[in-house]
Amino acid sequence: MVGQLALVPFGRREAMGIIVEVRSQSDVPPDKLKDVIAVRHQLAVLSAEWLALCAFAAEYYQRPFGEVALPGLPKNLRATSTVSLDRALKKLEKRAFAHDPKPHAAPALNEGQRAAVEAIADARGFAPMLLYGVTGSGKTEVYLQAAAQVLAQADATAQILILIPEINLTPQLEANVRARFPGIDVVTLHSGLAEGERMTNWLAAHLGRARILLGTRLAVLASLPHLKLIIVDEEHDPSYKQQEGLRYSARDLAVWRARQLGIPVVLGSATPSLESWHHSQTGRYRRLEMRERAVRDAVLPTVRLIDMERDKPGEGITSTLVAAIKRRLECGEQSLLFLNRRGYAPVLACDACGWIGNCSRCTAFMVLHKPEHRLRCHHCSLEQRIPRSCPTCGNVDLQPLGRGTQRIEESLQQIFPQARLLRIDADSTRKKGSAQAAFDAVHRGEIDILIGTQMVAKGHDFRNLTLVGVLNPDTALFSHDYRAGERLFAQLMQVAGRAGRTAQKEEGNASEVLIQTRYPQHPLYSSVMAHDYDRFASDVLDERRQAGLPPFLYQALLRAEAKQLQIALDFLQQAADCANHPGITVNDPIPMSMTRVANVERAQLLVESVSRPVLQAFLKTWMDMLRATKTRAKWSLEVDPVDI
Repeated sequence: MVGQLALVPFGRREAMGIIVEVRSQSDVPPDKLKDVIAVRHQLAVLSAEWLALCAFAAEYYQRPFGEVALPGLPKNLRATSTVSLDRALKKLEKRAFAHDPKPHAAPALNEGQRAAVEAIADARGFAPMLLYGVTGSGKTEVYLQAAAQVLAQADATAQILILIPEINLTPQLEANVRARFPGIDVVTLHSGLAEGERMTNWLAAHLGRARILLGTRLAVLASLPHLKLIIVDEEHDPSYKQQEGLRYSARDLAVWRARQLGIPVVLGSATPSLESWHHSQTGRYRRLEMRERAVRDAVLPTVRLIDMERDKPGEGITSTLVAAIKRRLECGEQSLLFLNRRGYAPVLACDACGWIGNCSRCTAFMVLHKPEHRLRCHHCSLEQRIPRSCPTCGNVDLQPLGRGTQRIEESLQQIFPQARLLRIDADSTRKKGSAQAAFDAVHRGEIDILIGTQMVAKGHDFRNLTLVGVLNPDTALFSHDYRAGERLFAQLMQVAGRAGRTAQKEEGNASEVLIQTRYPQHPLYSSVMAHDYDRFASDVLDERRQAGLPPFLYQALLRAEAKQLQIALDFLQQAADCANHPGITVNDPIPMSMTRVANVERAQLLVESVSRPVLQAFLKTWMDMLRATKTRAKWSLEVDPVDI
């Protein structure tokens, strides 16, 4: 049957495949045909809607159908043996879910929240909605109460998909969902799960047992036969775009899936992507707005700029910020220092001869990790011991340049020796469960000062945090990537939103955000200080319109990799020469900004069109030509690229 899994002979081995069509006749001679070894009868067939979703993704992102459908299934389900499948099905039959005796009471909603819940619950058919709410406006509560109404209105089999951008946001949301829906089966899907657990959760969704599925971007391809509502939290987050293999956007596929099924889809964010904001302006999406914080008397923090030309920082922290942290410590309140650069220092250098610690395999610096006594490349993971002296001139006085979270933590320990400090970044949370343990410590009030990267910037509800200090945000102002400003604004607004999420304790001691910058007159910072996303989005969209950039233009990026850069460039030039199509603009092949990674040279070719259908028609014929081209370069295509 179409939608069944089948074990088939594939060369000298056996492989698992999906039956996508059944025919009574074949053009292949009978003596060349091979028998199917086994069909997984114990598993319910994959629905026609799920197969259509995979077919659309394959066609739009220009990949073979199998490269979409098969990775969308749990790894254990693709095994040639049925042992894992049988074990998971038995486990699912026996699994008893521990539930609270009664659901946690839903809090009262303010006017903005109530209007949003009613709009979502009353939606019929395909209804894309952009839920724009300032940080702390209670978007999660809107999701929960809208989900409750959808589950109550629909039949007893209705399912809801909630997408979140990062794994570390899962535990907090999962706890809230389970507490609100104790009688409903809730499961999660993300890459941090063990394969057995991931398979069991996927089966629970596929068989209709799980009514609510929480997951990262891979969950958008989960089999949910009774899906009635899709929610995409923090829809602006670049983590929703897969950066290898099938380079899909989970947010965009969620919208297409909602349209396919004729159901509502909610895209929530305090800083929506400019694409979604533009769609809400043109009427393609309905915009639901929440301009006030959900907690009574909780107000948005005051944002102030610290001019680093006037207040020179010592060890990366200005005297103004040090004094602000001291005041919060005296009041028993928490502070957060945000620096999106892990490690101790981004560069180790020699003042005598100018030597810099470069990675031998990448066009990147080796990052100094002082506690581990290592230089580490964050691109290829190459590690080296810290040299005792300069490899070039023998100077023993090597100096770290710049600051990462480890160095800021060291500085704060010296300034505030009695304070309880905690650093949360990819280095400090490598062990399973360590990130959640760290966040739990902050929530319990066991931490006075939190130092973190983007891991702490969004989604977390720190009730006693009243001060946010932002270090070194200026680098994004001069990036070659035209999206850098949009990302910086979103990052600053999101991390600022961690402060002041409860009612103000004392008059004159309001929550605040201090941003250290050398460019206080930059218009981006003016919009941040005013919490004015509308003005920022309007200005940037005008710039994009004039410059002919997305969302007013559609792009595809052809990347090539080879041992020699010229091989990659030659292939791209060959690809450009055969890209003769009306309505298509082909740019010159160029090396990527990070040209070499792990001894592989990389280059790219950007093609553009003002029409998405024209671009798609071109890509289809272009890919056929490229697949027939002989080259030593490894290449891939990304449709709607987010990093150029």
